[in-house]
Amino acid sequence: MTTILHIDSSILGDYSVSRLLSADIVARLQALHPSSEVIYHDLAATGPGHASGAYMAATRGTQVTDPSLHAELATGNAYIDELLASDIIVIGTPMYNFAISSQLKAWIDRIVIAGRTFKYDENGVEGLVKGKKLYLASAQGGFYSQEGPMAFLDHQEAYLKGVLGFIGLTDVTIIRVDGINLGEEVKAAAMSKAKAEIAGLAA
Repeated sequence: MTTILHIDSSILGDYSVSRLLSADIVARLQALHPSSEVIYHDLAATGPGHASGAYMAATRGTQVTDPSLHAELATGNAYIDELLASDIIVIGTPMYNFAISSQLKAWIDRIVIAGRTFKYDENGVEGLVKGKKLYLASAQGGFYSQEGPMAFLDHQEAYLKGVLGFIGLTDVTIIRVDGINLGEEVKAAAMSKAKAEIAGLAA
């Protein structure tokens, strides 16, 4: 059975383009994998919150003396377990001020953990989250593609490809709607293009 991990991170609810995209991608993947199971997290509604210094120290082997940390560590470990158990990951990611949402960053800080999702050895770093497919449902108000003059401001898609590639998620497909804030005609054209790309996804 195929397990799909579906993450949304927009704070805009029903007005969110990235949520529409991620839902369409998951629907397409479910059609391609009829027996699939979906694990869903809306990070804007029930995210993990920002990691504390004590939490980060604990993930690096410091002894846990605060009982409240046990629950926080359990939450982080559960996120990692879900990631490792999934075959496909779909992340809805809006661009906020040229970067990802703080809610998504908080989740990333829970899953990028040495010894669980990556390790260092004599050859350098090795990502431990391998053999999985990653889809990014990206929404941007302007145009920040790697070929354009505004690419230097992209700390959203470039960051996600970098940090998730660091832990082994290197098979990445980006479905993007950009130019959202540049008028309804531009937005509609981008939505139409993205929907066609989603319809063309293959197993």
